[in-house]
Amino acid sequence: METIKEKQLKAFDALKGVFGYVNTMQSPKIIKVVVNTGIGSTKDKNKIGLIPDRLAKITGQKPSPRGAKKSIATFKVRQGDTIGYTVTLRGARMHAFLDKLINIAIPRTRDFKGIERGVIDEMGNLTIGIKEHTIFPETSDEELKDVFGMAITVVSNIHDKKEAEAFFEHIGIPFKKREEK
Repeated sequence: METIKEKQLKAFDALKGVFGYVNTMQSPKIIKVVVNTGIGSTKDKNKIGLIPDRLAKITGQKPSPRGAKKSIATFKVRQGDTIGYTVTLRGARMHAFLDKLINIAIPRTRDFKGIERGVIDEMGNLTIGIKEHTIFPETSDEELKDVFGMAITVVSNIHDKKEAEAFFEHIGIPFKKREEK
């Protein structure tokens, strides 16, 4: 099975005729992968300790806490309170995480029919929302009461939506099939 890195290198040859690449430096690349999650309620201290631990197991890197920018009395949140965690992956960890996400985790999602093509923004980045972290093999399924979701953003050097869609499709992102008219 080809890795994401190998597929990324082959994407240049496959897409150069379509998008007019003449130099290998123009080839599309994945720059980084950012994984974000919120902690939800700040009352459950067990969940607050569990989220960074599970996120570290899933990504292979320690998450950094993100604080609230301002106080909101309705939610009982004070400025600086930890309200989420983020992990930025680059290099070998990024490629390993993407391989695991595409080949293992996403197919384990319940009733999975493919990722919508609309998740690619105008700047060529792909953002996937995961409802349950339990689709990753590192998480134990016995504690299903503390399930949390996450947003995974794949940042590329492409600045065009059509070009990004072709690139992500080429490296193996499972998009929904287009309906024929």
